[in-house]
Amino acid sequence: MFGWMGKIIKIDLTQRIIENYPVPADWWEKYLGGRGLGVKIYNEICSAQTDPFSAENAVIFLTGPLTGTVFTSGRYQVVSRSPLTGTICDSSSGGSFGAILKRTGVDGLIITGKAEKPVYLEMVESEIFIKTAEDIWGLNTQQTRDKLTARLKSGASVASIGPAGENLVPFAAIMNDKDRAAGRGGMGAVMGSKNLKAISVYGTKMTKVHDNEKLKELQVKLDRLIDKNPITGKSLPLLGTSVLVNIINAHGMYPTENFKRGVFNDAEGTSGEKITENLLQSKSACFRCPIACGRSTATSRKSGEGPEYETVWAFGAQLGVNDLNAITEANYACNELGLDTITTGSTIGCAMELIEQGAMDWDLKWGDAAKLVDLVTDIAYKKGWGKDLALGSKQLAQKYGRPELAMQVKGMELPAYDPRGVQGQALAYATSSRGGCHMKAYMISTEILGEPVFMDRFSTAGKAEIVTLFQDISAVVDSLILCRFIQFAFATETFCKMLEYVTGIKFDEAKLLEVGKRIYTLERDFNCRAGFTRDDDNLPSRFLQEKLEEGPSRNRIVELDSMLTEYYKVRGWNETGIPLEETKKELGI
Repeated sequence: MFGWMGKIIKIDLTQRIIENYPVPADWWEKYLGGRGLGVKIYNEICSAQTDPFSAENAVIFLTGPLTGTVFTSGRYQVVSRSPLTGTICDSSSGGSFGAILKRTGVDGLIITGKAEKPVYLEMVESEIFIKTAEDIWGLNTQQTRDKLTARLKSGASVASIGPAGENLVPFAAIMNDKDRAAGRGGMGAVMGSKNLKAISVYGTKMTKVHDNEKLKELQVKLDRLIDKNPITGKSLPLLGTSVLVNIINAHGMYPTENFKRGVFNDAEGTSGEKITENLLQSKSACFRCPIACGRSTATSRKSGEGPEYETVWAFGAQLGVNDLNAITEANYACNELGLDTITTGSTIGCAMELIEQGAMDWDLKWGDAAKLVDLVTDIAYKKGWGKDLALGSKQLAQKYGRPELAMQVKGMELPAYDPRGVQGQALAYATSSRGGCHMKAYMISTEILGEPVFMDRFSTAGKAEIVTLFQDISAVVDSLILCRFIQFAFATETFCKMLEYVTGIKFDEAKLLEVGKRIYTLERDFNCRAGFTRDDDNLPSRFLQEKLEEGPSRNRIVELDSMLTEYYKVRGWNETGIPLEETKKELGI
């Protein structure tokens, strides 16, 4: 078999049973791997009513057919039902863990059950051991990594949870290779519910490639495409993802103080330029990545990696904080404790507005930079006010009687782009299969950055078709699995060639996009069975009713309803958002 190892292992932690999971032959081509194959397997072994914290729930770690073979192919995908949202959820992480997992000779792991006491999994080549984790339970993610790697062969990789996952914070992350995160949706809490502290992997098996010579020739061309593209070849290598701070702020859609405004007056002081000037120690890159968008940084007190753009915003403009050192150290704390920075910062911002509106009685206000690290720590341990913040913004705002102040979709907090300034991204938020997420369709690419072409960001015309296209190709890339940044540089036909040269299976653009459509429709079908309806494909009322008052996006609101109706038609779903039977039949679902 070329591309895939052809082997997925199922581990029942309750019974301590390790066995092969039989994958039907046609699934590899229909779902590829990563997100797609994970969603398919999850649908087969769990129901849409499965409690995310139950022993019956599964958490699935998967690689893809391109893992370990081409640029940016060290990633892995984690699939389960989210404890934060209740949706089907996949979370992706970079580093090298995915590539090394595949080198053990497997494409992925399905983990069910619950260990009686804390355990970790140790994978060495083709062998898997369930080992006690009682000596590392309670450690942060970096302490866990250090302790486990000291026991392992050089070149091993560790993915683990921190105290947040152990304490079942519903937005706990899985951290690997020190500072890389499968951050969104609470996959770390699912691990914690199983008493699973970590997974260590070491292997030397290489992926079999169908046509090495053609793949090598293609890699030379890919390197040129990456270097030639202004985003992957210049902006990201030079300033990292925080290059976006000044760009988004200049468009008047940089969410400030819980999305009350779209312009942050202190954006320049927390920008990628300032990180480079004041904090940067060196650039860092994931497995086989020529872009090197990572930033190794240091404040006067600590060092680590990041913050990324979304994190700079979540602990910066979202909270009215302009102290770059405080933002950076809050980021370090999230990495160590195992927390999603977007949900953490956004939930704190929700609390600040609840306090401002008199709904909560607490001494916390906009700009309280000195309190950030303590707040992050309290959330991870559910201590004091941290117990409330650990609910996430949706549950927090509901508890205090102001649900409209939670800036979320389906329970997942929105990232750092005010949808009033980007109609297509607004539709993408509303229809994202895992909740308020920009990664399911990064419309900022075409509406702000002009990649592959500029679209009028204030117009709704044609946005349903383009959002659908972006969602489908993104589902494919998440299943191959590659870094999403290379979508700036590569056309769909490039992914077809990669697949053909690695697996020997010919894909044209239509066939590949059909894979993406199949994945997205299966995710939607699951969410419908879980009780989600058209009413959940919505945005907070702030974006639909309150116009921005300053900046280049002023006087704008989101015009969602007409785009949503058209989107359902394009998707082949009915008027309430349920996939039509003929659509499912056509896709083989």
